[in-house]
Amino acid sequence: MSVMDAAFDPHWREAWTRQQVENSLVMPHTYAIIFDKHARLLAPEREAAGFILARRAPGEEELLLIGVRPEVRNNGVGRALIEYFSDVARKEGAERVFLEMRANNPAEKLYLSCGFEPIGRRANYYRTLDGTLLDAITFAQRL
Repeated sequence: MSVMDAAFDPHWREAWTRQQVENSLVMPHTYAIIFDKHARLLAPEREAAGFILARRAPGEEELLLIGVRPEVRNNGVGRALIEYFSDVARKEGAERVFLEMRANNPAEKLYLSCGFEPIGRRANYYRTLDGTLLDAITFAQRL
């Protein structure tokens, strides 16, 4: 949760609460991947720097949420998380992986460079803290 608190600006209303995270992780086929600042799987003696929450379904997986501490952004942690997630999905038999983001999210550049392509758009799906409505963009990556 410390990464969640650091990674998401409250203006965008993207962070999940502890209860939302706990509720998702008790669901079958939902899991977390947590990396340290060196883009390695987290070990007990190291501090978390980034995470992915994901859900598995037959033939596909969905990246539900990705967060990286601001002080380690642009150091490969986000890319390593996405690549690891895609590798896990492939090994589990997924043919495609999906994610969704708000329009104007700077992470779009990362997603595109990791092989994701936009496949859909939901108008006015997200609402910022000041009430501004933003579209949601759905991305897919073929594995």
